[in-house]
Amino acid sequence: MIDFEIPADLAARRDEIFAFVDEQVVPYEADPRVTPHGPTEELRTELVELARKAGLLTFQAPRNGLPTLTHVEQAVLFEAAGWSALGPVALNCAAPDEGNMFLLNKIADPQQTLEFLRPMVDGHRRSVFAMTEPDGAGSDPRQLTTTAVRDPSTGSGQAAGYVVNGRKWLITGANGAKTWIIMADLEGAGATLFLCHGDAPGIVIERTMDTMDRNYVEGHCVVRFDDLRLPATALLGEEGQAFRYAQLRLAPARLTHCMRWLGGAVRAQSIALDYAKTRTAFGKPIGQHQGVGFMLADNEIAIQKCRLMIWWACWVLDQGHQGRHESSMTKATVSEELFQVADRCVQVLGGMGISDETPVAGFFRDVRAFRLYDGPTEVHQHAIAGRLLRD
Repeated sequence: MIDFEIPADLAARRDEIFAFVDEQVVPYEADPRVTPHGPTEELRTELVELARKAGLLTFQAPRNGLPTLTHVEQAVLFEAAGWSALGPVALNCAAPDEGNMFLLNKIADPQQTLEFLRPMVDGHRRSVFAMTEPDGAGSDPRQLTTTAVRDPSTGSGQAAGYVVNGRKWLITGANGAKTWIIMADLEGAGATLFLCHGDAPGIVIERTMDTMDRNYVEGHCVVRFDDLRLPATALLGEEGQAFRYAQLRLAPARLTHCMRWLGGAVRAQSIALDYAKTRTAFGKPIGQHQGVGFMLADNEIAIQKCRLMIWWACWVLDQGHQGRHESSMTKATVSEELFQVADRCVQVLGGMGISDETPVAGFFRDVRAFRLYDGPTEVHQHAIAGRLLRD
């Protein structure tokens, strides 16, 4: 049975999240603490407290007697959260934390859950997923150059610890992040994940990179590991299983990216539509001119197409499938379509569209970067084509 009706209880939660973002979070968009490197940690903490008071913090986690959300249910709620780029930050469902919480919930042991995951769910700490490298791992993580070797001096009892060395970049939110998931090539085992605190000696944040997007807390950093010594308990999951765990994280994370940016696209479209109704040129509102009206119509079609693709891919995950193929198709399509939506909104707004008088210019910058997050479109097309040819 195919049913596109949103149940009343889910619609009520969606409306509650939307109202919170629209009424309490949107006013912060003009806050000077939204810097060229994204919101500051101070602003994040303030926004998180608003969500905590509203009873909406980390709404995707099974808390307060509410059951675990399905992926389709998440799609409905994350879209509402994405009405503002600061919405996911406040609600604690922004990347990379949302994806990292999902991963830790799947593979962390009880002590790691207590020490690292629980403070994240409670909004008290941020996290990073340190994989991408300037000369190595990125879209092809097999090019991993960061290394880990066993070191008995850092172990406990019979278990040897590890020493990690290497360099990463585009590590989102590294400044001030307290939970670190690090991917390194472990001698004799292969790509392995490690879990540690952000103040561990040996983690060196070289600089914050200047990027076009401004939606991630504290931006993206270049990071170096200089003899980062970790105990045996820092091993996350099993040795040599990092690629498998990364895929476990990436399929749902691709989709939550799509959900959040869909919410931003709906906002941009609403701003462009209001402008097209009131701005006049050549004797009538510009929306009544075919060139503008058709852009708005194309946006509406694209938004609904993206929404349905997201729901479909989420449904596949909810059936217990990995959804790698479906999430690649969806991420490639949604990122490209929403960029076109953003571009048309800028065009409709004219001079307003390239200014910060509305959030549309910011959305345009952010959604352009979305075409690269979690794999460029071309990498997904390559994977999709490979799947087709194998089948």
